[in-house]
Order: sequence, then structure tokens, then C-alpha cells
Amino acid sequence: MARPARRLLQIAGGALLLAAIAGAAWLLPGSAPTVPDLPRIDRIVVHKAAREMQLWSGGRLVHTMRGVALGDAPVGHKQFEGDEKTPEGRYSIDFRNPQSSYHLSLRISYPDARAAALASAQGRSPGGEIYIHGQPNWLKAGRLKGDWTDGCVAVSNAEIEALWRAVPLGAVVDVLP
Repeated sequence: MARPARRLLQIAGGALLLAAIAGAAWLLPGSAPTVPDLPRIDRIVVHKAAREMQLWSGGRLVHTMRGVALGDAPVGHKQFEGDEKTPEGRYSIDFRNPQSSYHLSLRISYPDARAAALASAQGRSPGGEIYIHGQPNWLKAGRLKGDWTDGCVAVSNAEIEALWRAVPLGAVVDVLP
């Protein structure tokens, strides 16, 4: 690589620009799936291994979102702040953030009392602020590929907009391995 190009990489933040120049698949925007109008969603089931999120209404499966992104270390249950795992268990939606850095976001009620006690017993924080959210606000179109969150569940902006309209506070969220 020529000297001016190296200097440009240093100035522009290095790794991000280099990945874009190299065409790293994890950085390239992917196509955003279309989402049908959804009824009121009272249960969300995230299947981590399948990278799927099922949406339920009145005991009936009404839609499945595929290709959801998880934390950078997706296998296993979140235990501590910074482990980049997506928690597993039963939670609920307890906050809606219209000013999110990731388009829109719905907070999952992690940590529960058990997770907090486990982390506390080891002198650590369980972490928190786990959301179902859209894409980073700097990404103008598409979606990032692969697992890239710090433990959240990321979907396309069109998908989070549909969820925003359909998912009330208190909706159940089951996150399965």
C-alpha cells in the first residue's frame, strides 16, 4: 500500500476504512427484508443459534424475522458486563427509546434478579441496557452482516419500525440458545 493511502487510513480511523476498502463482508450493507403489517405482538421468541426472531400474537406465530444479529460472542448466556453475549431466559420489554443510536430500540428487562445475584457474588456487574434495535444511525441503508452488537438483538430498520408499532411495554421476550 502506498504511503499516502496508509496515512489516509491513520487519519480516517484505520480499521473501519481498511475494512470498507477491503470489502469486508461484515461491514457491507445487506438487503433489508420487507415486513408485513403486524398485529399487536405479545411474545417475542429469539432463537440465537438460528438467528431468528419469532413474533407471536394471541398464542399464534404471525411472523419470523431471519438473520438477526447478536452479541459478538453469541454462544452462551450473558453473565457479566462486557462479555458481549446476548442473555438467555424470559424477559419483557420495559422501555422504548425513540432517540436510540440504533434507529429505534426496545429494551429487554435484563438483568433479572438471578443474573444480578450471580454477577454480584463474583464482584462483577451483570451488565444491562440490552435492546432489540435497528441499525446504527450512521448506516444510511441496508444492514450490517454477522454478529456485531454488545449483547443486543439487531434487526433491520424496517423490522424495528414494524416492531415499534406492534410491541407494547410488557410484551414477553424469550431468548433461547
